[in-house]
Amino acid sequence: MGPVVTSIVQAGTFQRMSRLVLVGAVVLLLAGCNMFGQPKIKEEPIIAPETLYQQALGEMDGQRYVTAIATLEKLERQHPYSEFNEKAKLMQVYANYRIGRFPDAILAADRYMALYPGSKETAYVLYLKGNSYFGQIKDITRDQQISQDAIETYSLIISNYPQSQYAKDAREKLVIGVDNLAGKEMSVGRYYLGNGQYAAAINRFRTVVERFQTSTHIEEALYRLTEANLALGLISEAQTAAAVLGHNYPKSTWYKQAFELLQKQGVSPQINAGSSLAQLKTS
Repeated sequence: MGPVVTSIVQAGTFQRMSRLVLVGAVVLLLAGCNMFGQPKIKEEPIIAPETLYQQALGEMDGQRYVTAIATLEKLERQHPYSEFNEKAKLMQVYANYRIGRFPDAILAADRYMALYPGSKETAYVLYLKGNSYFGQIKDITRDQQISQDAIETYSLIISNYPQSQYAKDAREKLVIGVDNLAGKEMSVGRYYLGNGQYAAAINRFRTVVERFQTSTHIEEALYRLTEANLALGLISEAQTAAAVLGHNYPKSTWYKQAFELLQKQGVSPQINAGSSLAQLKTS
């Protein structure tokens, strides 16, 4: 038998032996399972719902919110029909909000309102939900969906619970949310303006003027509309934008700049009936 054949035979023998060893290991493993039985899963001891609820209250009082959330989840898991469940779900909204788990707080708020739509705590839950969105608002360079969600939630409080203790704070934070959305539009509009994309810039500035009239960006938006329309040769639109700016903010430095821009073109601010901006003279 040649050396090549001998190597092949030895290789085949080695493979057969390996398979036998593997089969033997599996047999021993199965035998071990049969010998010692299936591994036991540690059962969770059942604790009375009132005990768990009082425990969670103590943890909340001690500001141990993570532990409290675990206790409240155990209460729901062990006693899904307990009289304490509504309060437990409300406490989970608050606890998640307090430790900055804002997405979890929002989910907990939505779950609470879905299960208890007629609850007297709905205004409070909406307030916590709105604050959870508000706590995630970043600078104006980021996506502003969170700001939009905060605005919508605070608007629900203001419209449905105007006399509640949460409405005043909701109004104040609503202004900040609106300002963020307007700031984002202004940032994009300035970018387009700087790159000579005047039509795109005008769309952004018009959004601020039409949708966010209470924002701190409204004066600049009207000035930028004057500037962008002049760049496109739309004199009538530029005149109207400047006139609206002057009517609403006559002492604004933005109005002074808009007036000077128009003077260079030999025209002055005036409301032109055919202008698409004519209806913006609202105050």
